Amino acid sequence: MLTLYVKTGCPYCAKVLAAGEELGIEFDLKNSSDPAMVEELIARGGKRQFPYLVDSDNNTEMYESDDIVEYLHKHFGKEA
Repeated sequence: MLTLYVKTGCPYCAKVLAAGEELGIEFDLKNSSDPAMVEELIARGGKRQFPYLVDSDNNTEMYESDDIVEYLHKHFGKEA
């Protein structure tokens, strides 16, 4: 399962969401508008930064939109 922590209006989040849409990926989205979610994000990743991807199937968690997009293409793209 892929969970994506996002912030409304964040262009980096939009970039990851667009890549997910292109690849036909559905995310469990967690938005920063929920204060409890922000605390959960900080507990998982150590900082309040968006986007943040959690791939529980592959035991992978990461920040940085470029890294996330690359990961999605590598693991869920047509060549995966």
